Amino acid sequence: MELNCPFCTLPKERIFLSNEFGYAIRDGFPVSTGHTLIVPKRHIPSWFETTNEESQGLLKLLSLAKEMLDDELNPDGYNIGINDGPTAGQTVPHLHIHLIPRYQNDQEDPRGGVRWVIPSKAKYW
Repeated sequence: MELNCPFCTLPKERIFLSNEFGYAIRDGFPVSTGHTLIVPKRHIPSWFETTNEESQGLLKLLSLAKEMLDDELNPDGYNIGINDGPTAGQTVPHLHIHLIPRYQNDQEDPRGGVRWVIPSKAKYW
């Protein structure tokens, strides 16, 4: 646990789903309605530092959170992403997986999805 980490010091009432390896919260700065974060309990910065058990536990939470969002909000699709390292845009050095519900017509042309992190290379069609 890191005392300066917002995920290590998170108020317990923000957690709506958990298992022995991690927990799910709603993003404090959501991109869309229902934007959810899956966060490991262990303070690690990178997906590549998870143990096999942790990665499987986090993926299980991701699936459960998706099922809850399906029931609650019925989105039309999802983006799933990890900003792994400062060069990839990670601003909180505690691993977290973004589960971003997508809705019909929330963007004029959603093709390319996560490829738009580098706009000049996104459009390949």
